[in-house]
Amino acid sequence: MSATRDPRFAPRLAGACIDFAPEASCLEIQGLSLAYGDTPALEALSLRVPRHRVTAFIGPSGCGKSTLLRALNRLHDLNEEVVREGRILLDGQDIHAPEVSVAELRRRVGMVFQAPNPFPMSIYDNVAFGLRLQGRVSKRKRDDTVEWALRSAALWHEVKDRLQASAWSLSGGQQQRLVIARTLAVGPEVLLLDEPASALDPISTLKIEELIRNLKSTLTLVLVTHNMQQAARVSDYTAFLQGGELVEYGPTDTLFTNPRLRRTENYITGRMA
Repeated sequence: MSATRDPRFAPRLAGACIDFAPEASCLEIQGLSLAYGDTPALEALSLRVPRHRVTAFIGPSGCGKSTLLRALNRLHDLNEEVVREGRILLDGQDIHAPEVSVAELRRRVGMVFQAPNPFPMSIYDNVAFGLRLQGRVSKRKRDDTVEWALRSAALWHEVKDRLQASAWSLSGGQQQRLVIARTLAVGPEVLLLDEPASALDPISTLKIEELIRNLKSTLTLVLVTHNMQQAARVSDYTAFLQGGELVEYGPTDTLFTNPRLRRTENYITGRMA
């Protein structure tokens, strides 16, 4: 993967609706373009993600939402066909700088995927997995961290009496909250959520949404969702992407009630798929 200028990325002027500074930024994306081989996925995309807020990425299928999310903790690194331009800064540091440890970056920037992916081990061992990878941690500290993470993920009271049961014995919604607890246990600063409730029932979805709202007091969250009602309910800022381009970005209430661009209005009112 290369960060040098590539002719397949055409120059693009920044949109008038995306260059604003929402509070204190945690992540800053500067002119990010990304292609899979000869197929562009993101084009000259720039935005700043505010600290301790929920930022939602919305847009039609194939618009680049998940591609952008995965770029934020370098999940494209192992794909040799991916070509990249531009920079992603975490607290002012380029995440692709040579001195940046990818393992440490992914601890600081955790990722939760659409389908729950608990490991084939106990509930306790799932949450403690990352702690054990970090090296010597006392059993007392490990126990305390597991309890704290499960409480933070609103799961403790449902599993505290069966921590040694298989994680696969949990319901789908519980498994997703377990995965969030596993991610929280290693102390991330940013949590990336790729449609975390799309496969869940309405009750489980509401629990995930409540969890997202609660976590922003200590974390920066970035959410990809196809559900615009969900974006309106849980996010503070929303970015609308189309065709790999950032069309409009702003406070969620403003973007949904008074968008500046007709393209945005057409999408959120259902006149564009």
